[in-house]
Amino acid sequence: MAETGELPVALLAGGLATRLRPITEKIPKLLVEVAGRPFFSHQLELLRRNGLRRVVVCVGHLGEMIVDAYGDGREHGMSIEYSFDGDKLLGTGGALARAIPLLGDAFYVLYGDSYLMVDCQAVGRRFLDSQASGLMTVFENREAYDASNVWYENGCIRQYSKTEKNPHMKHIDYGLGVFRASAFASCQPDEFCDLSAIQSELVARGELIGYEVYERFYEVGSHAGLAELNTLLQS
Repeated sequence: MAETGELPVALLAGGLATRLRPITEKIPKLLVEVAGRPFFSHQLELLRRNGLRRVVVCVGHLGEMIVDAYGDGREHGMSIEYSFDGDKLLGTGGALARAIPLLGDAFYVLYGDSYLMVDCQAVGRRFLDSQASGLMTVFENREAYDASNVWYENGCIRQYSKTEKNPHMKHIDYGLGVFRASAFASCQPDEFCDLSAIQSELVARGELIGYEVYERFYEVGSHAGLAELNTLLQS
């Protein structure tokens, strides 16, 4: 069995980041400055603190700029590889399916705009000790920071949907997951596929487990989120 620190991290960073325009018209979201440094540098620092050293960045729009700025990651104490969407956007699930040759049999998944103060090693151990195809970290959000989209009860994910509302949904997808490559078997090569659809399929089959996190999440996917994280990191 793999150790948690050996699992690579797939970083989803291929979107157009339209909510951050005009900043992201000329640079990708990972290079947006937060507290005096590109956001990607803050993410890498968090991963290093968690004992994770290998990142596969799923890139699309302006991705070459990330490669130019960070290369193979050695200057940051990391190993960084890149998986490009190609001629068309593949969606979050399609990008992960394309990157599986680099990721291997099991891997973390982190959104490219998320800043998460979570114990990745504990999350990884929970996953590797299970027979599940995937794990979703959840936070009891109660509509505070974004729309709650998870019905989490007695340690189990009962429902996950970004479109269907249920009064039992008090939690939200926190932004860090762990998956086996087999979870993406339904994604057709080089076709659009959304990670949320994969997660919903796993819930329906009882193959997605939950891990509750109690420290709130931060993000740079919006101007408000960017300002809030900038204040946090500067302090």
